Amino acid sequence: MGVRKKQMAERIKAEKKQIAFAKLNNCPTSPRKMRIVADLVRGVEVERALAILKFNQKEASRRLEKLLLSAIANWQAKNEDASVEDAALFVKEIRVDSGSMLKRLRPAPQGRAHRIRKRSNHVTMVLGANNNTES
Repeated sequence: MGVRKKQMAERIKAEKKQIAFAKLNNCPTSPRKMRIVADLVRGVEVERALAILKFNQKEASRRLEKLLLSAIANWQAKNEDASVEDAALFVKEIRVDSGSMLKRLRPAPQGRAHRIRKRSNHVTMVLGANNNTES
């Protein structure tokens, strides 16, 4: 039983080495706007995703580009001996969740007030490696 647990632990450790993630919390953009850009890069190779984000005109793409570069750096920190090109990294998962909301009031006619909701979001990006060969 002890040997089997060791083998399972080694396999899980090897699998965790193949993925890397990065988080962006409390980004002051509405989740709906961020999801539009996130859908463009979901499941795409890292080099292509960087090109898509670099040339997209939306403000959310700048933030996601920075997050993707952070996730790549996290992967390189885990795998010093491997190169990004050989690993064939891709965006395995990208999740956009709503964050806290700032609630403000805007004056409206006849003494009323309308509520303004300034939304924010949390983005989680997970990178995976296509090939499982280790050198």
